[in-house]
Amino acid sequence: MSSLSQAANKSAKTTGLSYWMLQVLEQCDYVSADFDADAVHDLRVALRRCRSIADGLRAIDPNPEWKAMKKAGRQLFQRLGALRDVQVMMEWIEQLEPADARVDSPGAERVLPSTGSGQALPISFSPEANAFGEDELKIEASPTFSGESVAEAMQKILSEREKEQKREARSALEEFDQKQWKQWAEFLPPRAAHIRPGNGLFKHLALERWTEARALHTRALRNRSQVALHTLRIAIKRFRYIVENFLPAEHKAWSKDLKEIQDALGEVHDLDVLWATALSCHVFPDAASRKRWHARILEARNKRIARYREKMVGPNSLWQVWRAGLPQERQIQALATRRMKLWASALDPDFAHSEHVAKLSVELYDGLVRSGFLASDSSTSSSGNGARPSLQIAALLHDVGKSNGNKGHHKASLDLIKSHETPLGYKDEDMRRAAIVARFHCGALPTRSHKALRDLLPGEQKTTIQLAAVLRLANALDATHDGHIRRVSVEKENAGNHRGARPSCVVVAAEGYSPRSDVARTAAAERYLLETVLRRPVMIKPMKNAGTPHVSS
Repeated sequence: MSSLSQAANKSAKTTGLSYWMLQVLEQCDYVSADFDADAVHDLRVALRRCRSIADGLRAIDPNPEWKAMKKAGRQLFQRLGALRDVQVMMEWIEQLEPADARVDSPGAERVLPSTGSGQALPISFSPEANAFGEDELKIEASPTFSGESVAEAMQKILSEREKEQKREARSALEEFDQKQWKQWAEFLPPRAAHIRPGNGLFKHLALERWTEARALHTRALRNRSQVALHTLRIAIKRFRYIVENFLPAEHKAWSKDLKEIQDALGEVHDLDVLWATALSCHVFPDAASRKRWHARILEARNKRIARYREKMVGPNSLWQVWRAGLPQERQIQALATRRMKLWASALDPDFAHSEHVAKLSVELYDGLVRSGFLASDSSTSSSGNGARPSLQIAALLHDVGKSNGNKGHHKASLDLIKSHETPLGYKDEDMRRAAIVARFHCGALPTRSHKALRDLLPGEQKTTIQLAAVLRLANALDATHDGHIRRVSVEKENAGNHRGARPSCVVVAAEGYSPRSDVARTAAAERYLLETVLRRPVMIKPMKNAGTPHVSS
C-alpha cells in the first residue's frame, strides 16, 4: 500500500462521527479515574465534535435521533463545564503569578468563602457583569485577610470548588446513558456517510455561520462589551466547527487562523470569568493589590483583543479571506433550495411527485402573471423575496407531513415547515408564507377567518390564498403521481374574441392532459379555488403541438 493510501486510511480512522462518538465512550473511562484537567478537556472536545457534527447534519437530515444525541451530549458537556471553568481559572492564576514568584502579604487572617458558608463562588461568566469598569476598583477591601498572597487565596478557594465540582461531574458521568450512546454510534454514522464532505450544501451552511458571526463582529467593535465579545466567540466557534467537520479543503487552509482567533476570544472570556470570580470572593486585602491584579488581567486581556483586531479588522482581514472561499451571490438561493430538497426527500415518501408539482406550480404562476391574471411579482430574483419563492418552497415541501402518515398530513406539513430554520437566501416571511400555502394544498379551502390566516394583513391574506389556489391545481394535475402532465402554460380567451376585450376565461394548456382521465376529474374539483380568486372560469385543455416524446427502440 502506498504511503498516500496509508495516510488516507489513517485520516478516515481518526476523523468523522464514528471516531468521535467512540472517543466519548473511551474518554468517559479516562475521566472517571480522577477528573484531571486534561481528561475533562479531552472528553468535552469529543462531545463538542459529536454535537457540532449533529448540528450540521440536522440542517439536512431531519431524523430526530440527531437532536436526541445532541441533547444528551450537551447535558454532559454542560455539567462538566463548571469543573472545566474552575480548572482553567487555576491554570490562569499560575500563569499570571507563578508559585515561585509569590510574595506573602502581611496582615490579619482572611475569612475565605467555602461551599458551606453561603457565600457565592461564581464559576461561570455573567455577561451583564462590567468586570473591567472603573467602579470595580472603588469597592472597599475585605477587612480580614491572612499573610497569603491573592493567588494563594484564589487557589485555595478554587481547590475547594474543584472538589465540589468533581462530585457533580461524577454524578453527571454516572447518569450519562452510555448504552444509548453506543446505539447512536452504530445508527448515526451511516446516515452521515450519505453526504460527502466538501459538498456545496456544507459551504452554504458555513456561509450562514459566517454571516451570523460577521454581524456580531460589527456589533462587538461598536460597543466593546463583554456580552458582545462572548456572543461573537460562540458564533466564530460555530463557523469553525462547520469548516472543521465538513469542509476538509477549507479547514486545511484556514484551521490555523480559525484556532488562533477562537483561542484569543476564548482567553478574553477566561480572564473575564477570573476577574468576576476574584471580585465576588473578596480575595483582595487592599485597594493596591486589587489594582495590581486588575492591571495584570487587563493587560493580558487587551493583548488578546489586539491580536484579534490585527487579524479581523480592515479590507484584508480574515473575514474577507473566508468569505471569498464560500458561495457567491448567484449560488446562495440555489444551494438553499438544494438543502430544503434534501431535507424534504427524507420525509416525503414520493418526493419526485413534489418536485414535479413545484415545476408545474411555477409554470402556472408565471403564466398567470404574464397574462395579467395575477399581479406581477417584482421580487422574483435570486434575492429570495416575494410570492414566487414562497410558492416554490410550499410545493417542494407540501407533503413532508406524510412522514407521520397520510391522515392530516397537510397540517403536519404546516408545523414541520414552520419549525424549519430559514436557510440563507430566503427570508423568514418566505418560509412562514410557504408553510400556510402548503397547509392548504388539499383539505378544507382557505378562508380569511381561518386561524392560519386571520392574523395576516389583508394584502398578505390575498397573496397567500392565491398561491394556495395555484398549488392546489398544480397538485391536482399530478394526482396520479406519474408525471403524465409534463408542462403547462396559460392563455387568455376574450369575450366574443374581440381584441382588447377583458379576458372572460383562463385557459390552462397542459401537455399530456386528457379530458377523460382521472386527473381531469380531480382538476375539475380543485380548480374551484383558483376560479374564486381570479373571478373567472378556469378551463383546462390539452396543449396543442406539444410534440410526441421520443422513445428509443
